[in-house]
Amino acid sequence: MFKKRDRNEVRVIRHERVRKKISGTPERPRLCVYRSNAHIYAQIIDDVKGNTLFAASTVEKDIAAQVAEMDKKAAAKLVGKVVAERAVAGGVKEVVFDRGGYIYTGRVAQLAAGAREGGLDF
Repeated sequence: MFKKRDRNEVRVIRHERVRKKISGTPERPRLCVYRSNAHIYAQIIDDVKGNTLFAASTVEKDIAAQVAEMDKKAAAKLVGKVVAERAVAGGVKEVVFDRGGYIYTGRVAQLAAGAREGGLDF
């Protein structure tokens, strides 16, 4: 009998397939997105060294205070802006976007739009 995979397992397989093709370098690190039902997380990662350079999420206290009144899409856009501002302040202007196996719509697309507004190019 055929056992159907759960949605997250399929997403992880899709993410691994994409990660074979993209990688973050010191000149152009990777902007990685993870979303749960309640929160969204963004990290800028240098895969050569294996370091997370910058991060932002709706779990952080200062962002959570602003997000309390927003819907999830607006919160994702704010997280994108915050991580972009931190990266630009740290000297990173170009990144490779890693959507984490998620479809590029909704919260993932809004995070990317916020990152572009914050000053990142990808």
